Amino acid sequence: MSDLPDSLLSQKTSDSGLHIQLHPLILLTISDHITRHAARSQQGPIIGALLGQQNGRDITLEHGFECLVTEGSNGEAQIPHDWFVERVKQFKDVHKAPPLDLVGWWSTAPPTGPNAAHLSIHRQILQNYNESAVFLAFHPSQVQGASSNGGKLPLTIYESVYEGETAAESGKTMQIDGEEQQQSLTIRFRELPYSVETGEAEMIGIDSVARTARNAAVDAPASRSLSKQPKDTKEKQSAESALLSPEEEELITSLTTRLNAIRTLESRISLIKSYVTSISTSSPIPLSHPILRNINALISHLSLLTPQEHSAFTAETLAQTNDVHLVALLGQLGQSISAMRELGKRTAIMNNMRRSMVSSRKAQLTMQGRFGEEFFSGRDGVAHG
Repeated sequence: MSDLPDSLLSQKTSDSGLHIQLHPLILLTISDHITRHAARSQQGPIIGALLGQQNGRDITLEHGFECLVTEGSNGEAQIPHDWFVERVKQFKDVHKAPPLDLVGWWSTAPPTGPNAAHLSIHRQILQNYNESAVFLAFHPSQVQGASSNGGKLPLTIYESVYEGETAAESGKTMQIDGEEQQQSLTIRFRELPYSVETGEAEMIGIDSVARTARNAAVDAPASRSLSKQPKDTKEKQSAESALLSPEEEELITSLTTRLNAIRTLESRISLIKSYVTSISTSSPIPLSHPILRNINALISHLSLLTPQEHSAFTAETLAQTNDVHLVALLGQLGQSISAMRELGKRTAIMNNMRRSMVSSRKAQLTMQGRFGEEFFSGRDGVAHG
């Protein structure tokens, strides 16, 4: 524990029995947020929210997102309430199975622990969103030595408790009044144990990120060769890169990742092709029927993705055109159904009006017939008299 005056670490160990299950997607989100924050030379604190589940004493940290930070009326950092509520609602709508909830927040912190700069955000989350929220502190200063300290992650997870200040800390005697004693309580942080839990989807994502990093390392010599270009060319390229917006940079990153994935798929297909060629030319090699069935299934899927009579670009364009025509047909179908429904309503109104007119006409004729009978019967009586 640190003895620094601004450290908010408690001198006591955690006795709540809470255990944290940390998912790797949280680490990817934190790494991406810090990298973009540094690459764009952004100012201000780096803050994010944590979503997960709490089952008894077990808390899972499964997803996270970065938060907007504004300066409050008292000069302290705050998260916009309306924006934060809407953002959490969007993530809950996306992740409904299993249902997730806000379980904490994260930010960068020194290895000595949280300090007074973290209190404003933590108080806001405790008071407005989750009174038992945990705090994940990421330590950037320990990233360089993460490989030399036995693979320990450069982060610590804390719970917050209210502890009374000692006489040396407060400089006052203990108050008897309950309200004054409540005011002497301060927020302290206690470290919680955690373990890393990985699902199948996360394992695939982490493997993809690792392969992308290896491909980037392979392409590094090409980037170094660009540094040997003339000064004018490098200045022109730097000026063009400076004109890119953050959205364009993210699009380029996404396209680069997909390109690397396509290259990896091509290399795997080449490996499968060489395997099939080897077993077809040399008969002594025993056949593996499960592998052949998997290859057959893969080939059937590839034929659906890329038809033989069209190139890849033409097939993609054709698929997009078909989608557009399908949406247009669905729109026309909806309009036709609406027109038929309106026609049915008008037909029903006309039928009702026609029935009412026929009924009134019959009633009118009936009244006229009765009046005629009474008139002629009256004349006959007068004549006879």
